[in-house]
Amino acid sequence: MAKYRLVLLRHGEGAWTKENRFCSWVDQKLSSDGIKEAQNCGKHLKALGFEFDLVFTSVLSRSIQTAWLILEEMGQEWVPIQSSWRLNERHYGALIGLNRAEMALNHGEEQVKIWRRSYDVTPPPISESHPYYDEIYNDRRYKCTDVSQENLPKAESLKDVLDRLLPYWNEKIVPELKSGKMILISAHGNSSRALLKHVEGISDEDIINVTLPTGVPILLELDENLHPLGPHQFLGDQEAIQAAIKKVEDQGKVKSAEK
Repeated sequence: MAKYRLVLLRHGEGAWTKENRFCSWVDQKLSSDGIKEAQNCGKHLKALGFEFDLVFTSVLSRSIQTAWLILEEMGQEWVPIQSSWRLNERHYGALIGLNRAEMALNHGEEQVKIWRRSYDVTPPPISESHPYYDEIYNDRRYKCTDVSQENLPKAESLKDVLDRLLPYWNEKIVPELKSGKMILISAHGNSSRALLKHVEGISDEDIINVTLPTGVPILLELDENLHPLGPHQFLGDQEAIQAAIKKVEDQGKVKSAEK
């Protein structure tokens, strides 16, 4: 029997996910499909009998909106939500706003896969001339973080994401988990991958092959030492989930007509 259980997920499809662009710290709402994904996620979790005591999100709208929609579908709108920049998506630096398939055409699919999935490779940093620099760094949500604005990242590897996420996991989430609360974490593709890497002890080499689809809940069952009792479980129709994973993997490939 699991001592602790929590549900982790990547938010529903965002507007830029649909356009196959690196969204990162640019704030985007969910697409119409993303809204449906979040609602379906809530319906499925309700059908499985989950009752949450606390929800953690990033400070980005697509993460928060997903949590709202899930709780609404479950009839658990009253459940408290705590948000932190430490659960934000990976900061993709100068790649923000660029189309992944076009990047694959220009730089090669392998290079794009390394930028997207590797553990310790950092993309080029964002500069003040970048079209989304001001939108990100003048945003009020980053004026009330637990670090100074000049210490916010300008680009991150997955290792950097894990480094900034771990203090929040250890100091905020773990104590709530150990107090017996059932927790939902509505995060992002890379912050979720970083957390899975830490909890499951996934190697630096193997994490490149871990892909998370949007809007699919992941169940983690842990022992008293927060060690997994088995591999993480995608909840839902497994055939549909594998198709969704392939869709995410194909985002970094050259489109057939361009090959």
